[in-house]
Amino acid sequence: MKFNDLDLKNWKLLDINVDSLWIIKERDKRGRHENIYHGNFIPQIPNQLIRRFTKKEEIVLDPFMGSGTTLFECDNLGRKFIGFDINDEIIKYVKSKMFGANVKYVISECDVTNETLFNSRVKNALDLLNYPKVHFVLLHPPYLDIIKFTDKENDLSHISDVNVFLEKLKVTLKISLEYLEKSRYFAVVVGDLYKNSEILPLAFYVLNMIKQEFNVKLKGIVVKNIEGNRGKLGKNEIWKYRALKSDYFIFKHEYILVFKKEF
Repeated sequence: MKFNDLDLKNWKLLDINVDSLWIIKERDKRGRHENIYHGNFIPQIPNQLIRRFTKKEEIVLDPFMGSGTTLFECDNLGRKFIGFDINDEIIKYVKSKMFGANVKYVISECDVTNETLFNSRVKNALDLLNYPKVHFVLLHPPYLDIIKFTDKENDLSHISDVNVFLEKLKVTLKISLEYLEKSRYFAVVVGDLYKNSEILPLAFYVLNMIKQEFNVKLKGIVVKNIEGNRGKLGKNEIWKYRALKSDYFIFKHEYILVFKKEF
């Protein structure tokens, strides 16, 4: 692995999780992290991925930056950052949280499903960071319309049709991978959802689309389970009762799909 700073001479001391099942007790709340945004993901995910697939001073691209989880980890780990979100209010919030930060970063409002606009914004950000490519891409898109983040028409969280969603996501991936250096890595964090009284395996559809449309190698399918989610709400027992009364299983997982770019 030449794309990280890990000290393999002391590999036994490294806290890098190489298992395909990540059981995480609770969300990391240290530093700038706050659990104030619906759908944000836990800091342990970008922390693990950034340390394993980048070196210090390299650039991480996050097209769906949300409340800044990946940016805050880049600041902690000494990586540069480019991030976009369609929600201009959350952009303002993240900028307010970055007061006094040392990391070099560029963030702005952008509809990343608009190929021309997204391409222009990424290029401008790279010009500001004085480098032609990024070194890692991390995507955590909405899971269709289970949480609506804005009232903007082009927000992916307004899409209920999985085929439309995949076409839009494909545009974002196309531009992201154009600016990712060859033989480098990217990851998509995505979960499944219920639609019409059955599971819609969104992660599997996303995985299939990526393999069909792009010359990449699938390097990992990690299942993430965070134990604290329902426990915090004190609803473990009622959810178990509802599941037993019906025919479903309780969602506690998400997928972290890791790929290597081959072009």
